[in-house]
Amino acid sequence: MSLKKREKKRTQRRLFRVRKKIKLTSDLPRVSVFRSLKYTYAQVIDDVAGKTLASCSSLQLKKIAGDKKTVAHEIGKLLAEKIKALGIQAVVFDRGSYRYHGRVKAIAEGLRVGDIQV
Repeated sequence: MSLKKREKKRTQRRLFRVRKKIKLTSDLPRVSVFRSLKYTYAQVIDDVAGKTLASCSSLQLKKIAGDKKTVAHEIGKLLAEKIKALGIQAVVFDRGSYRYHGRVKAIAEGLRVGDIQV
């Protein structure tokens, strides 16, 4: 098996392991995070209805100066405002296959600053 295939399988195992625990333990909407090399995206998903309730990305925040962590923190705050407008007070954080540090952690901290229970 090639190195690329092995890495992809490992990433998918990690993703499924995290998502399985989230879906089994909670009925709350989940905040899913995706980060590419250039941008960061976050969206709130209602798994029961299978719909995206709100989303935010660094593409919307081009005017904010600073490093990627600062922009990710602002994404969390903006997403918290959108979530509050929907009347949601608590969410489950889905980090996907990413480690909980850097931009992923900054989004979660931004949500907490916006008074959303994560």
